[in-house]
Amino acid sequence: MATAGRLKLSSWRWCLRVVPQSRALAALVPGVTQVDNQSDFLGKKPHRQHPGVLHLPHVRLPPALANAAQILLLDSTVSDVEDKVQTLTNYLWSRHLPVEPEELQRRAMHLEKKFLENPDTPQTEKKLQAAVLHALRRTTYHWQELSYNEELSLVYMAARLDGGFAAVSRAFHEIQTRIPQFQPQTMMDFGSGTGSVTWAAHATWGQSLREYMCVDSSAAMLNLAEKLLKGGSESGKSYVPAVFFRQFLPVSPKVQFDVVVAAFALSELPSMADRTAVLHTLWRKTSHFLVLVENGTKAGHRLLMDARDLVLKGKEKSPLDPRPGFVFAPCPHELPCPQLMASQPLACSFSQGYHPIPFSWNKKPKEEKFSMVILARGFPEDGNRWPRITQPVLRRPRHVHCHLCCPDGNREHAVITARRHGRDLYRCARASSWGDLLPVITPSKFPPSPAQDPLQS
Repeated sequence: MATAGRLKLSSWRWCLRVVPQSRALAALVPGVTQVDNQSDFLGKKPHRQHPGVLHLPHVRLPPALANAAQILLLDSTVSDVEDKVQTLTNYLWSRHLPVEPEELQRRAMHLEKKFLENPDTPQTEKKLQAAVLHALRRTTYHWQELSYNEELSLVYMAARLDGGFAAVSRAFHEIQTRIPQFQPQTMMDFGSGTGSVTWAAHATWGQSLREYMCVDSSAAMLNLAEKLLKGGSESGKSYVPAVFFRQFLPVSPKVQFDVVVAAFALSELPSMADRTAVLHTLWRKTSHFLVLVENGTKAGHRLLMDARDLVLKGKEKSPLDPRPGFVFAPCPHELPCPQLMASQPLACSFSQGYHPIPFSWNKKPKEEKFSMVILARGFPEDGNRWPRITQPVLRRPRHVHCHLCCPDGNREHAVITARRHGRDLYRCARASSWGDLLPVITPSKFPPSPAQDPLQS
């Protein structure tokens, strides 16, 4: 009885402690007063299916693709596949962008100045140059271009086919869910690799797509992608019709595709100049959507933000298609990324669950962490620019924490309660997940938060 009494008293103390805190948290977003219920916002749908819901359940590879990948790996002579897969995965995830020549020169001049200020450093020009080069080698990231031969292509397939398929499927799902009437007929995939983008596009829009163009500089990769389409052989029938392979981008500036994709490909280019040239070409060839996907790291996110700004600022460089570009996803604006402008920059990334290819080392469902930018031609519809949830939603008793990227270009921490913000908004927020849009009318600026963010504690 004494124990029960203590437990009861403890629970009352907990309630007394939580209620004031909940009210304090609710005061964070007094300007958010209602869901965006224009044009029959929910209709007859429940809150868990509100129109901002964009997350996918765990993605699974098409059985034909998974079977073909297993056949190709079993028939190969690659040894220690599991170790090589892990090594390549770690390498790709930790990869940085190559250092630009201008940055190398700046670092060299800084090191030379430091050495000259040190009286113990040899002052002869030859020795000074050698010291600078030695210091640069120790402190500079050594980027190397990967040459995908037959063996490395198979290892890449085992390591990245399923995760890449999951990330691109999530990007295509965003377009399909928000614009269900969009029925593309042509698609081009730059840096197509194993062809996972083609499979994801076929799974999303297979009823309308009539041409797939796969571009990759590696002949071994193109050969592997074609074998996967033919069930693991060279002579079988292609599972996806009308797929064409080439090692170079189409030359004609008049050829455009409804959807153009570069998934995990921009980071394979050796310099900013190369990325700039490729992006201009890809945008010229885009008639509706340009989909860019990279690893969900700071390097991947920064690369995509540079690509986004390059396309948005280069509108006048598309004389054959004068329609302007805008950000379709994930940003609800064309302003500088608030994640990068923060005192501690963060990667704007998302997570997509998937069932891996059932190799011996792949037993459990996995999560693919990726960054994406979807650029579109035309004019944005201001009414649909809802805040994007940029971190996992924290559901607490009687309140929900949502980290939002808002249409005014600010990053906000919103804490939503039914009492202060209404039952509809509260239930929509509680049903939302990382990467969804929160269908809410936001003020120009939320008041500063006096409460501690649980994610930062």
